[in-house]
Amino acid sequence: MTQIFDGIEFLGILPVIAIEDAAQALPLADALLEGGLPAVEITFRTAAATEVIARMAQDRPELLVGAGTLLDPASIDLARSSGARFGLAPGFDLETFDRAADLGFPFAPGVMTPSDLSAATRRGARILKFFPAGTAGGPKALASIAAPFAHLGIKFVPTGGVSQANLGEWLSLPYVAAVGGTWIAPTGDIRAGRWAEITKRCREAVAAAKSFRPRPAAS
Repeated sequence: MTQIFDGIEFLGILPVIAIEDAAQALPLADALLEGGLPAVEITFRTAAATEVIARMAQDRPELLVGAGTLLDPASIDLARSSGARFGLAPGFDLETFDRAADLGFPFAPGVMTPSDLSAATRRGARILKFFPAGTAGGPKALASIAAPFAHLGIKFVPTGGVSQANLGEWLSLPYVAAVGGTWIAPTGDIRAGRWAEITKRCREAVAAAKSFRPRPAAS
């Protein structure tokens, strides 16, 4: 299960995307791939999400497609059956986490407080979404919250309030696996088909991530 998130950590950036029209799934996938970001979280915030995931998973297998906003066990089942290879949630729900574990489905529940972290790590979670990262206090807040749990080997994917301007502050933290990039492909740009702009942001994010946290060559 950790291999999926190891791949995301190698990239350092996970585009987080709400897409309204399944017909735009493949152009979006191509824009991400061209920009050097072969991973994506498609959030379950739109009615098109499951079809988008299915089209990307089937027609662009080189793209690591995950599902976000998984709020209950049924959404875990739906994400997995649609072709998602991993999932994330904004909070920690015990039944949802257990369903993912039962299925062997790589899953990062969301946390914001030490109490959230205590509950999630007691259940065995080691990859966690820190959300909403900006509202919760930014990198300094995460550093303080994570410190008592660092010996457990946990990793975080901060999302919400992360941007091109501040991603270096997040990636400099040793327990941040990757940042959730909601700025990379805004819904308005997808709706308007501004694929070149999305590709450009991908390239900028990849370059910034490498400058802040150089990666060895993939084996």
